[in-house]
Amino acid sequence: MFFLKTLKALKAHGVMGINRRNADYVLKYNKRHLYPVVDDKILTKERAIAAGIHVPELYGIIETEKDFDKFDSIVDKHKDFVIKPAQGAGGDGIIVIADRYEGMFKTVSGKIISRDEIGHHISSILSGLYSLGGHRDRVIIEYRVTPDPIFKSISYEGVPDIRIIVLMGYPVMAMVRLPTRQSSGKANLHQGAIGVGVDLATGITLKGTWLNKKISKHPDTANPVDGVQLPDWDGFMALAASCYELSGLGYIGVDLVLDQDQGPLILELNARPGLNIQIANDAGLTHRCHAVERHLAALKKTGHEPETPEQRVAYAQKHFSQPRSIKPEDPPASPESSNSENPA
Repeated sequence: MFFLKTLKALKAHGVMGINRRNADYVLKYNKRHLYPVVDDKILTKERAIAAGIHVPELYGIIETEKDFDKFDSIVDKHKDFVIKPAQGAGGDGIIVIADRYEGMFKTVSGKIISRDEIGHHISSILSGLYSLGGHRDRVIIEYRVTPDPIFKSISYEGVPDIRIIVLMGYPVMAMVRLPTRQSSGKANLHQGAIGVGVDLATGITLKGTWLNKKISKHPDTANPVDGVQLPDWDGFMALAASCYELSGLGYIGVDLVLDQDQGPLILELNARPGLNIQIANDAGLTHRCHAVERHLAALKKTGHEPETPEQRVAYAQKHFSQPRSIKPEDPPASPESSNSENPA
């Protein structure tokens, strides 16, 4: 009985579970042959560059163990850079080099590693250790993002990122993911990062979630995570909306960062975005997705042309504004575990 009441309450609040996400959105709107565009970060980056969309600069690609001979020339002019698997997920396999030291390299956490250690790590990436499905992979060496100072008081090391869920080009929900000591400076919720909801209309942060518990302060800095105005929010929204044309996929998570010098940049796209974003926003995805689908149906019925990214952003900001805080005493929803959810 308790389970049924909980299920009804989640449905009433529009909380989307894994079954609904997969059946009604991922499978419906994402054509399988387009998955490589988002699963392979090199393809994503190449498409973005061709479309004039801002991404971290690509320094070089290593495709085989023999290609490691090119490593020195790739990083020669850069004292800091990022090494990552092209098909990795969740931040695994990423090394962030912050500086050089006595012919070796210093990571962002201060650890000193040798060229041989980097070579061993690159070999592991190529073998598929970090790739989706364990398939052989390629290595990306790219520009290291320097977080905007706005995040200094509400983040621990690492690079905070912004996830925006986009349906058919319409942003429907957003959160900023803040690294913590527990997440080892990574913006990964499952490793202990914080997810903080963001009002789509204004770019002002709401209260958030940490380890599936609602919070109002960062556990390491003790500073409030709500009420922070993210700079150039309209730029983030425009980039996210444009990723529909970039990828061809109708339901995606767009991960962006705010670089202190270059502004908003796209990091990667995800064809199966997680659902904890709903807890961070204290709102369900289902109602918003239904609103977009009704809007698209109305446009089609009246013979309107498809809306531009700018028009889609305007629609989202008008209809999905959420300038309110989460009440700490409210019980958190559990969308990630709602596997049995199957509402009409």
